[in-house]
Amino acid sequence: MVGRAVEQLNRRLLRARDAIDRGYARPLDVGAIAAVAHLSPAHFSRCFRDAFGETPHRYLQRRRIERSMFLLRETGRSVTGICSEVGFGSLGTFSRTFRAIVGESPSGYRRGHGPLVAPHCVQMAHTRPRRNSAVPEKPASPRSH
Repeated sequence: MVGRAVEQLNRRLLRARDAIDRGYARPLDVGAIAAVAHLSPAHFSRCFRDAFGETPHRYLQRRRIERSMFLLRETGRSVTGICSEVGFGSLGTFSRTFRAIVGESPSGYRRGHGPLVAPHCVQMAHTRPRRNSAVPEKPASPRSH
């Protein structure tokens, strides 16, 4: 029965991660995401980190930054407009988070990265935010024990 419980937990965590992927631009908090998985916020955060190697909040931030990178490259929208479009409430928080994940400011990224002319799969591989090498990585797959 233990294996079945782990499988059910993994499904719940994947459902919650999918909810983040779909609703990244809306205001989301750990409590709302944990409700999707039918878990308490504290237990959900621990399980999510164990399964995916980062907290739900950090995953949400990376998802928002990933989308903003695309918008900065491919559109002429203002940085402030992109900031609110991807779900950040403040330009300062957006810029600080962008720099922490990408390594440069949003406007610096825009100057150095024009629209890509390559197959979509190559674009995705090239533009995916990289993890900070100073932070040890955990496996990205759900737990299987």
